[in-house]
Amino acid sequence: MSPAKTAAPVATKPIHVLVVDDHTLVRSGLRLLLEAEPDVVVDGEAGDAEQAIRLARLHKPDVILLDIVMPGRSGLDAAPDLLATAPKAKILVLSMQDDPSYVRQAFSAGASGYLLKEAADDELVQAVREVAGGGRYVHPALGARLAAAEAEARACAEADPLSEREREVLLLLALGHTNQEIATLLAISVRTAETHRAHVMQKLHLATRAELVRHVLHHGLLEPLHG
Repeated sequence: MSPAKTAAPVATKPIHVLVVDDHTLVRSGLRLLLEAEPDVVVDGEAGDAEQAIRLARLHKPDVILLDIVMPGRSGLDAAPDLLATAPKAKILVLSMQDDPSYVRQAFSAGASGYLLKEAADDELVQAVREVAGGGRYVHPALGARLAAAEAEARACAEADPLSEREREVLLLLALGHTNQEIATLLAISVRTAETHRAHVMQKLHLATRAELVRHVLHHGLLEPLHG
């Protein structure tokens, strides 16, 4: 009976990383940390957005580890250009900015992950692997804060579903102005004024101007005009 054959180990494709931060010591520390991992290769370091774009074009990295606050262009401003230069790259933001609004801006700019610089070493490596594999990563504490902020925003939107312009139209309608007068006062076309009026009535579930006036009075929306 022939001896059983041992399966050859499956080679793992290395993750190529570009480190972008304006502090030399931070970049050096990140390189040392990442290159200690057997499946990570740091292709280069950049100290600003323009250098990052040049290196991204040259190396086509799998992951771009990107700081936000840098001299010249910010990381968020440069993110779309980085992705246009290296379309297959995933951006992992590594920043000191812990405001959930930065997380939303980062993902809107095309980032796949957001990590705070206070994160542990193993969390950084985990995040790099996660985004390189096509996933998303958000620092746990930030994720909880982001979820809370989004829930609050949804609650505010439900409480006041009107846009700022629609609120202006609502008040002018309650004061008895016609669509033509509203268009003149707000420097918009009559058709646009009519559209805003329709949206206001629909969003507030109102059918008549009388109902609209009652809504405004009930919620005290005319008080600022008489203050």
